[in-house]
Amino acid sequence: MNTRVEGVGLGLRHDLARELLERRPDEVRWLEIHPENYVARGGRFELNLEEARAHWPIVTHGLTCGVGTASPFEPSYTRELRELLEAVGAPFHSEHLCFGGVDDTFLHDLLPLPFNREAVRTAAARARELRDAIERPLAIENISYYADPLDPGGWTEPDFLLEVLDAADAALLLDVNNVYVNSLNHGFDPRAYIDRIPRERVVQIHVAGHFTGKDGVIIDTHGEPVCEGVYDLLGYTIARLGPVPVLLERDQNVPPLDDLLAEVRRLSAIYERGVAAFEAERAA
Repeated sequence: MNTRVEGVGLGLRHDLARELLERRPDEVRWLEIHPENYVARGGRFELNLEEARAHWPIVTHGLTCGVGTASPFEPSYTRELRELLEAVGAPFHSEHLCFGGVDDTFLHDLLPLPFNREAVRTAAARARELRDAIERPLAIENISYYADPLDPGGWTEPDFLLEVLDAADAALLLDVNNVYVNSLNHGFDPRAYIDRIPRERVVQIHVAGHFTGKDGVIIDTHGEPVCEGVYDLLGYTIARLGPVPVLLERDQNVPPLDDLLAEVRRLSAIYERGVAAFEAERAA
């Protein structure tokens, strides 16, 4: 099995796991899992993961250790997380630039941080704590947000993101759909955002679908097909950053596997064209 994470991957989601594992489509180059589905859990989840590991490289993406959380992480969970990452050979682990709860209340959402120095210090401390606990590189994902978290100091979203990455010395999981959604909801140029991203920080890219409400607000749902604007922004991103592995996220309203594979093939074509443009630019 090729253990390199490259090209376009899919999430190993329960709704499509059996068909995906039985068919093993060549279009899918690697799989992403949420560790929360596997830590201290057996049965079909464990069997699916063992089968997936035998055929594809595995990358892990967490949902509960947002690095904007004020309190330290629970050591018992981070120990189990480290053991899972070691077992699957994850090259890195990723979490979100957000907080998800207060005190003992978990809100089951990815909530944005204010774009200020105090939030940078908190996020950097939690990121370093988690990286040390799991004993491997940590990547931080930019999120979508709907209430504008601009601070009176005037930082923009990429200003804040880059401050956190530098302070934490962390990698970046660049969610292109989130950049696109935020650009429309908050009125900025998504290509200018991408232009500010340091190539050496990016280890993975996410793309997904979103929903536009009657009021015009765009919601990141992972429940619709990827739109043309996100496809275009992905092509621009790969041409600038090079061969960064791309994940197609689909977490609800999961369509038949053949529909997802058609999206994967289109993403793969965009990826290949972007890599060719990147290499041509570097050779010029």
